[in-house]
Amino acid sequence: MEVVILDGGSTDDTAAVVDAFKVVCPALRYERREERGGIDRDMARTVELARGEYCWLFSSDDTMKPGAVREVLAQIESGLDVYIGGLTLCTYDMRPLRDQPILDVPPGTTFDLGRAADRHRYFEHAQTTTALFSFLGSMIFRKARWDAVALDEDFVGSCWAHVARIFRLIPSGLRVEYLGRSYLWKRCDNDSFLDNGLVRRFALTIDGYHRLADTFFGHSSLEARHIRRAVAAEFPASVLLYTKWISAAACEEDRRLFERLVATVYEDPSLRNRLHRGLYRIMPTPFKGLAARVSRVYAGADATG
Repeated sequence: MEVVILDGGSTDDTAAVVDAFKVVCPALRYERREERGGIDRDMARTVELARGEYCWLFSSDDTMKPGAVREVLAQIESGLDVYIGGLTLCTYDMRPLRDQPILDVPPGTTFDLGRAADRHRYFEHAQTTTALFSFLGSMIFRKARWDAVALDEDFVGSCWAHVARIFRLIPSGLRVEYLGRSYLWKRCDNDSFLDNGLVRRFALTIDGYHRLADTFFGHSSLEARHIRRAVAAEFPASVLLYTKWISAAACEEDRRLFERLVATVYEDPSLRNRLHRGLYRIMPTPFKGLAARVSRVYAGADATG
């Protein structure tokens, strides 16, 4: 196996750190870009550089659990296209919190997403967008299948170009196995996409996945409905009500954006969605000054972990 590191224009001592690791890891390969390419192009370039039969992508601060590589190497002997592994959510200082819900099926369950019955069953059992390939560290995939389709330029900049690539493979058949076991620890409260604020971070997932659903399956399809359900599961009423409270201190543009996102998340006519829309409407909005103070307290607590 090899380790491929793509340095997306960092301004710290990444190169020196990598050089130190090369001493003990001869199979480590490093490429540095002088300018930031963005996560979509960086992921695509990393897989392009890889020479292995399978690839497993990682963010810079997720940590493999002991034995993960050995177990995954054994799993891929079955020769499927994609394997979905689990992950354990952790605090900023890497204290384990809970395992991420992914699929409501037994470990070892396999699907061929090119077959309508299998695809419908897979999407019906998706608990979160992790099952729908959102979290790159949960996927181990055959490089030859990934290379069979090009980077989708329409989704570059969305953070979901890798998902578009996987979805584009489905019509020709995509054999997927849910491994079930958690193979890594994922650090929370360290999301670089929060730089533009919580509301715009929510928009990346909500708008991004709704667009993926409509583009690849059609808005009224069973697959699209289950994609929207999985997105809604990641934005329960408690999260949106809290965001309504703190976003009262945001600019008018962000407040309007958040109102649209709530309508998008709860657009399907289910009882659950109707209840959540009603809760959202009746919750009072705080005075702007109070909301600003709450937001500052939250930001301070988040900064300290």
